[in-house]
Amino acid sequence: MSKRIELDAPNVSDNEKEYLDNCINSGFVSTFGPFVSEFEDKFARFIGAPKAVSTQSGTTALHMALYELGIGKGDEVIVPALTFVATVNPVMYVGATPVVVDVDSRTWNIDPGRIEKHISEKTKAIIPVHLYGNPCDMEAILNIARRHSLYVIEDATESLGARYKENYTGTLGDFGCFSFNGNKVITTGGGGMIVGKDEKRLEHIKFLSNQARGELDGAYYHPEVGFNYRMTNIEAALGLAQLDKLDVFLAKKRRFHAIYTEELKECGDIRFQKPYAEAEGLYWLTCVVFGADVDILSLQKGLKEKGVATRRIFMPIVEFPPYRGFRRDDYRNSYEIYEKGLCLPGSTLNSEDDIRYVCRVITELIQKRR
Repeated sequence: MSKRIELDAPNVSDNEKEYLDNCINSGFVSTFGPFVSEFEDKFARFIGAPKAVSTQSGTTALHMALYELGIGKGDEVIVPALTFVATVNPVMYVGATPVVVDVDSRTWNIDPGRIEKHISEKTKAIIPVHLYGNPCDMEAILNIARRHSLYVIEDATESLGARYKENYTGTLGDFGCFSFNGNKVITTGGGGMIVGKDEKRLEHIKFLSNQARGELDGAYYHPEVGFNYRMTNIEAALGLAQLDKLDVFLAKKRRFHAIYTEELKECGDIRFQKPYAEAEGLYWLTCVVFGADVDILSLQKGLKEKGVATRRIFMPIVEFPPYRGFRRDDYRNSYEIYEKGLCLPGSTLNSEDDIRYVCRVITELIQKRR
């Protein structure tokens, strides 16, 4: 098969070109103009949030959430061991200390049963990550946060469109942070978004993201230290075009997941992420943990030779030099998932036949090595 089966490539077409042409023709291509506010308003309406504020990335969204809540030096923030490093780096940006907690072996998300023993008098917040689009047990996490007066910042960068008890992920905590990187469900090329319940805090984040810029006597005036975290109009125009197709993208990703689970069920000892009973996952990427008899690197190489793009599951955070100092034995679930896990193609550029082809290749490669 000569066609490449894409892992997470963006899906852009004539609709995006039309929006971008309108943006360019308007002259509003930078940080001032109507496209950013329109994108923020439409995103907030979709997600069911009172307000949304755009940023330059999901990472900057997380940074601004922590900064706005006053979290800094001497504070601790609880994070999962299994996530992309961008969840944890912003904790360091504000001078706080990440406290790493192992994940649940079934859902691959932070294990609520392990959180409380990591809470100290220095703990100020929890950052649950809806890994690969699978919602966390938010009821348990929010109950823990209430008991200990902690903030909850949802890392929803991989879960746009997923629900927990009828609410979209990102709308349950104090803040929810989203990413529009090229590999996400919808893209603005880069970009991110923050939603929350406190509109005053969100207005302040918007102010800070624009270099904390006001005016005094006809000149720029900056009463606080600000950040250059603004989204551009040209990015927002791309986001508006992508929002038009979001429902189609979500349906396609869920269909891909259904095909994977059906076609691979006879493939031996494999495990998929398990959702909570009251959650509806997005399946940004469908990921699989294979049995002990499968050599992940050999399987990945064999898939690549057949035109199938894959990626390893995220390496546990505690493997990286800036975050070492934790005992590896405390993160057995995270390591087991990483060592035997693989992310399978989920780009909406693929067809259902492409996904069935991936399943056939996986089955053939595993059977050949037995």
